[in-house]
Amino acid sequence: MRWWDIEPVLELEHELFPDDAWSAGMFWSELTHARGARATHRYLVAEEPGTGRIVGYAGLASAGDLGDVQTIAAARDQWGTGLGARLLTELLRAATDFECAEVLLEVRVDNTRAQRLYERFGFEPIGFRRGYYQPGNVDALVMRLTDPAQTKTAHTEHPESSESNG
Repeated sequence: MRWWDIEPVLELEHELFPDDAWSAGMFWSELTHARGARATHRYLVAEEPGTGRIVGYAGLASAGDLGDVQTIAAARDQWGTGLGARLLTELLRAATDFECAEVLLEVRVDNTRAQRLYERFGFEPIGFRRGYYQPGNVDALVMRLTDPAQTKTAHTEHPESSESNG
């Protein structure tokens, strides 16, 4: 993801997460850590072939040997196409590059589609964050994947992307 991707990413963000969408400032802040030799974040977008329309995006932050999936989203017309799995695969590759021993994420307790995706990749539930998603006061399920370098998936293609990874 690059700065010029923020506007179309925000449009998708507001479509998918109308109540708790990230702001432009949040994306800008994340991207400041995704460039250069000391990058600790990886953000990417998936573009629709032919049109260049951004149909998905994802981001990972790392600190020491811990990775954290900050965001992952696919346009509704891409649900069921494997795009979410391809984006997650790329984040786990980044976690391996960052030498993360484990990866955490939060997912809305009512987002069972995403929970199933994460479980297919080996993530396991480890707890809850009460009222994590505001303003709706929706709980988050916290999930963990140990040793992302050993994760095996059937999704090996790369999303068509404009990446930011120093």
